[in-house]
Amino acid sequence: MQYPRTSRVLDKMRRGEKVISYKFNLSCPRAVEIAALAGFDAAWICQEHVPTDFAVMEAQIMAAKSHDMDCIVRVPKGSYSDYIRPLEADAAGIMIPHLMSLEEAREIAHTVRFHPIGRRPVDGGNADGLYCRFDFKEYIKFANQNRLIIVQIEDPEPLSQLDEICQVEGIDMIFFGPGDFSHAIGHPAEFDHPEIHRVRKLVVETAHKYGKFAGTVPLPSLKQCYDEGFDFVNCGADVTAINADCDRVMNMYRDCQK
Repeated sequence: MQYPRTSRVLDKMRRGEKVISYKFNLSCPRAVEIAALAGFDAAWICQEHVPTDFAVMEAQIMAAKSHDMDCIVRVPKGSYSDYIRPLEADAAGIMIPHLMSLEEAREIAHTVRFHPIGRRPVDGGNADGLYCRFDFKEYIKFANQNRLIIVQIEDPEPLSQLDEICQVEGIDMIFFGPGDFSHAIGHPAEFDHPEIHRVRKLVVETAHKYGKFAGTVPLPSLKQCYDEGFDFVNCGADVTAINADCDRVMNMYRDCQK
């Protein structure tokens, strides 16, 4: 029987290896392919803040898969279809922003996992089910084991239930978002704030305590994140790379005018 590709990110983390992803705000699948050729484990496609439609997302997933790179889609908070469609397009995982409670974590797992964990609606006629070439029972078993479900801790409200959240079956990773968290506690962009340091440590320790993975962004540095125990770090983005190169070229131009 033919099987879909497994998740490179999950496979590596389950072996105890660190992984790295690269974020895309822009819509070009060729840019995703460049990151794959460079060796990144995953492309982070954002539908929370970016007007990336499903046709663009699908093309970017295909570009990543062509070089064995995962696509992880940060979904908008909405209906179950918003969560399921990236998975049916064969994204290796989804990321749900601003998790606010244990109840919400349970509802997410119920929505995005198949039996016996949840009640995800079944189709099988898309890329993740090999367009109906994948046996029904094998399909739901494979998806439960090989697709990554990430929830983001970006607010103080869920911290009192973090232990219970990390025990929810079907949730694989707890991802700490320091930008929104700093804003939520009234200290925007103060990434050295003691509460941010405390919560970073808390997320790693609590996630690992219950067999979950921990993710974040590279503040203050990629190495420190790995040293602190984070398993997954998103490091870099297409828009920041283009900005940096545009600034470099313009600085050369200005130097030539002197």
